[in-house]
Amino acid sequence: MKATIETKTYSNFINNEWIESASGKVIESINPATKEAVGYVQKSSEAELNQAVEAAYNAKKAWRKLGQAARGQLLFQTANILEARLDEIAESMTREMGKTLPEAKGETARGIAILRYYAGEGMRKDGDVIPSTDKDALMFTKRTPLGVVGVITPWNFPVAIPIWKIAPALVYGNTVVFKPASEAAVTAAKVVECFAEAGFPEGVLNFVTGSGSVIGQGLIDHPKLNAITFTGSESVGQSVAKAAAARGIKFQLEMGGKNPVIVTKNANLDQAVEAVISGGFRSSGQKCTASSRVIVESEVYNEFKQKLIEASEKITVGNGLEEGIWMGPCASESQFNTFNKYIEIGKNEGARLVHGGEVLTGGEYDKGFFVKPAIFEEVTPEMTIAQEEIFGPVIALIRAVDLEEAIELANNTKYGLSASIFTSDISSILEFIDEIEAGLVRINAESAGVELQAPFGGMKASSTGSREQGEAAKEFYTAIKTVFIKGS
Repeated sequence: MKATIETKTYSNFINNEWIESASGKVIESINPATKEAVGYVQKSSEAELNQAVEAAYNAKKAWRKLGQAARGQLLFQTANILEARLDEIAESMTREMGKTLPEAKGETARGIAILRYYAGEGMRKDGDVIPSTDKDALMFTKRTPLGVVGVITPWNFPVAIPIWKIAPALVYGNTVVFKPASEAAVTAAKVVECFAEAGFPEGVLNFVTGSGSVIGQGLIDHPKLNAITFTGSESVGQSVAKAAAARGIKFQLEMGGKNPVIVTKNANLDQAVEAVISGGFRSSGQKCTASSRVIVESEVYNEFKQKLIEASEKITVGNGLEEGIWMGPCASESQFNTFNKYIEIGKNEGARLVHGGEVLTGGEYDKGFFVKPAIFEEVTPEMTIAQEEIFGPVIALIRAVDLEEAIELANNTKYGLSASIFTSDISSILEFIDEIEAGLVRINAESAGVELQAPFGGMKASSTGSREQGEAAKEFYTAIKTVFIKGS
């Protein structure tokens, strides 16, 4: 096992200075595989938050005037620095939130690619010329930054999600105050170190750690904040929306899903099994796009179930830093307890546990939050495990008579983030694309994952409608000015 990362205390980054909190308190980050300390971050007070927002506010005019091309060059430099530190930051991620090292390296590489994508945005157009009814006039649009943007991110993707929010916010001319989830704040601090080394001007990117009730809520409520982008739970997201709407500032929310996978009678079952296993159990199921409901046509249900169980038996669970490990621990004691709670709820409501669902014990397992991924069958649509986001390695198998019923079952949830279907029938594909209520639709592919250049976001309770990533990010991080020019 690797042990190359120093356990230390990380400070806030405010106005280009690393500053400790006046509270004198820190938050310990725990390795979920060993329960050992990974590092410490500041338990900041409202005073540090105010300093960070003030710094971003004071920097926004000069940053806007620097120009989009110059801003893009700084993102290129950040990408190069992150690339040089890929192994270190990926190992930190694995130690801090448990996903396997190959997954962590893949996520860090994605962060590098996102930075380079948005760096390129610095040389792309930011408006359009529009014909005017006045033949002597010129009319066009241009994009203008919002100002100070608050970024609040979860622990499950501590590199990719912050970067896919921060990079477009910066390249389009906004300044940023970034508050990560405490469970992955050490990794987030290392990402901020890359931005700091790249040489951004003072106050452009500020980093403050601490509790959601103090730093998160304080950021949302701050009078000098112009926009907030949030990824996390639905309950917190709703409070973000209420606070932002009350102040009339722009907000963007991504709040999870209960993602269905439909397997039709003419699907390639081996392909479907492989994708369901990956979509449901990679990262211990701790993805907003994870496959949690698998709806299978009756004609192939038994065969699919057997193949799925056999494939699940081959999953190796352990410390994500070890070679040969396919699935790491739950990311925290809280997630571990949530997994166990939903296993009991599923059994008590009448679902039948056909694989896994138990706490793994003995040897190294006793040191961490390890579980065996679970598969339930005889799940009905009204059951809790078919309706609530578990955010853990739990798959609910549901029978459907035909495609029409399968789509109806798939849509029977308040969420609408991601959905996929496995079929070889083009008519079924087209019907699924038209009828499924999800922002991300995937055909013969797992529900988890979207390419960085494509819009990402959900429908219904999964999202507020705006999209992240790709060119779509410009719609959130900028406002449109319409300009009309006529000679005197």
